[in-house]
Amino acid sequence: MTTDRSTALSSAPLPAPRPAPAAAGPAAGPRRGFLAKAFGVTAVLSAAGSALGLLRDLLLARYFGANQGTDAFLVAWTVPETAAPLLIEDAMSFLMVPAFALALVLREERPDGPDPVRQLVRATLPWLLLALSTLSLGAALGAPRLVDLLAPGLADPGLAVTCTRITAITVLPFGVAGYLAAALRAHHRFTAPAGIYVAYNLGILGVLLTCHALWGVRAAAIGVAFGSLLMAGLLVGPFLRRLRAGTGRPGRAARRSRNALVLIPLALLPVGVFTLTRQAQVFIERFLGSALPPGTISHLNYAAKVSQLAMTAGILICTVTFPLVARALAAGDLTAARDRVEKDLGQAAAVVLLGTAFLMACAPSVVALLFERGAFGPRDTAATAAVIRVYSFGLLAQTLIGVMIRPYFSLRPVVRRAGDPRPEDGGRRLLDWYPAAAMALGLVVTVVVGVLATPRFGALGLAAGNAAGITGTAALLLHGLVLRGIPLRLRRVLGGHARLLATAAGAAALGTPAARLAADPLLSTALGGLTVALAFAALGTGLGAREVRGPVRAALRVLGPVPGPSPVADEGKPPHGC
Repeated sequence: MTTDRSTALSSAPLPAPRPAPAAAGPAAGPRRGFLAKAFGVTAVLSAAGSALGLLRDLLLARYFGANQGTDAFLVAWTVPETAAPLLIEDAMSFLMVPAFALALVLREERPDGPDPVRQLVRATLPWLLLALSTLSLGAALGAPRLVDLLAPGLADPGLAVTCTRITAITVLPFGVAGYLAAALRAHHRFTAPAGIYVAYNLGILGVLLTCHALWGVRAAAIGVAFGSLLMAGLLVGPFLRRLRAGTGRPGRAARRSRNALVLIPLALLPVGVFTLTRQAQVFIERFLGSALPPGTISHLNYAAKVSQLAMTAGILICTVTFPLVARALAAGDLTAARDRVEKDLGQAAAVVLLGTAFLMACAPSVVALLFERGAFGPRDTAATAAVIRVYSFGLLAQTLIGVMIRPYFSLRPVVRRAGDPRPEDGGRRLLDWYPAAAMALGLVVTVVVGVLATPRFGALGLAAGNAAGITGTAALLLHGLVLRGIPLRLRRVLGGHARLLATAAGAAALGTPAARLAADPLLSTALGGLTVALAFAALGTGLGAREVRGPVRAALRVLGPVPGPSPVADEGKPPHGC
């Protein structure tokens, strides 16, 4: 492994496409049914993690309500909220899944040579640990200044500083967990990475349940730190087993072989800036929300947590398929990558729009069912439900960005083959920064809408700014993916999304009056949810949405009677299977 330090510009083209290895073994591609099995395992464990996270939020609402104490904790929670996407799901995944995918392709091409996977680990992991430790210490020491920047109008800044210093611990284990999870997913190992949020939330719940009366809201911060340690610890064993399973034999030839990997440190910058810029939407909300009445930040937080549940399954789709896209791009197969990305965009949109229609119809009953107990009263329910409905307008864009950004950054991973030309053409270098620029423009929209709407609409204005800004970013990034080199058929993609949007609008319109038929939150949620699901299936099938029509027809084949041959045709024939 070497480091690419040259800064000279050239017009070197992208590496030419390469055919897949002819004698690739099992690691070359997934087994039949792999995607369904991987998605099932990931969905179950992620749903369990989300359920535990929801229970965590329920306990926060029950024990502490929505007041200046919870506002202080949520400002401190900005540290792990920023570190999690940067170091677990987004930036670390965008960088390291393609890097490990390329290392695995090189291992398949020369199974008897030095192991590129071990090369990659030796070259990157020590530097990562050093950088994470420095960031964690810096966040703890700079907590007072950080709180002042994030929420200058906070009612209890001292409590926020204490909680921030505790949650700063999470930076190191989050980064380790993200690195190990990326390596395991590139190896098509999804069980342990999918379970990290189960471990994380169990750690938080354990501390919160046992110590909330003693430590107050500080118990939540301590639980966050403890849960992050459990998260990283869960992945160490599976990662070491995969590393020991490598077939290569390290040696001096690895340094000069064409199959050696060259590290490109500058590839880190656009990915990190994009992730931080995307997370800045939360910073803007906390900053503007700190000047609003106490509890506003908490209402925004509870609404965001419920709204994000609708995105979970959609993001899970691309979490499972991302290693396949990265492997196709590493092998130079742009057509396979395009087909997979188009399918992911459609399937993720269908899932998130079904959830969006449900939230639009049932937000008040859902919030009442989940949160309205203890210190969380009816006024909190009404405020949170209203924010959820506004947030929902941006859920599709949030999901599509999660799908698109993975293949975008995979086209220039953090490593390259030693024999490939250096991708330092000025235009391509600028394209590395396109997602960050698109996100920055979206933030401008978020700030403008938020500043103009907050004085009149309060938290709803902040939510509207969030939805408007992220939608603009998604539109820009869809165009940027084509510029990057993935030849998406935009008319086909946008036409499919238009049919799904019409389906979701109709389902929400039918589900809203159905949810109002019952006063009980559970019955109201059930009536509204069932109506939305049936309407979504019927309308999507009628409008010709492939992502709805296919599953509906498959379900009908399973549930309905299968027409068989007539008795006359069967006369004289033995029973099937004899």
